[in-house]
Amino acid sequence: MSTAKGEILIIEDEGAIAEIVVDYLKRDGFDTEHRVDGNEVQSLIATGRFALILLDVMLPGADGFELCRAIRKVSAIPIIMMTARVEEIDRLIGLELGADDYVCKPFSPREVVARVKAVLRRHSPGESLKQADSLPLEIDQDSFVLRLYGKKIDLTPSEFKLVAALGAKPGRVWSRAQLLDVFLGEKDVFDRTIDSHIKNIRKKIAQYFPDLDLIQSVYGIGYRLEL
Repeated sequence: MSTAKGEILIIEDEGAIAEIVVDYLKRDGFDTEHRVDGNEVQSLIATGRFALILLDVMLPGADGFELCRAIRKVSAIPIIMMTARVEEIDRLIGLELGADDYVCKPFSPREVVARVKAVLRRHSPGESLKQADSLPLEIDQDSFVLRLYGKKIDLTPSEFKLVAALGAKPGRVWSRAQLLDVFLGEKDVFDRTIDSHIKNIRKKIAQYFPDLDLIQSVYGIGYRLEL
């Protein structure tokens, strides 16, 4: 029987790694199930038992990228990729396919548990910016208004678009390419334009909250908004 924290499906072909991850998750109150490949993943998801999937990239047969793509066709279950590939393109592929986060091997098992908790918090029922009036951040799409702790932050339309995109899924890492899609159809929008807008947003926030790190840089990938 699953704990209140939910059950975690671990798809990892390296037994030693899986054993350590299972042990740390169980210590923190999670039930787990381990599979060495993704042959049964869709039928397992259909049971409704699992709250999140930890998915290795380098698997026998269908790799983690293929599995992530297949899972996203049938389910929005949170996915954290586990990968020994450190190239930026490999991390971007996972995020573009719909993964919610990633951890690079070798990793600390405590970090894996922390990321599992963070992703589950973001996916908990009813957790959206429109519903989260008790949170310090309010994004009003209708009036193009951003408020932090009740303080209105004046943004340009382009800056607001970026904050709204990042705020749609707090904690998710967005690549620059994904953020560029926000400006689809506009001319002269490049990677450096995204960086410039982010810099300006941070300056405006810092005028009122100098210690608040709302929009965080993720090295080699892009940005995330962290509440």
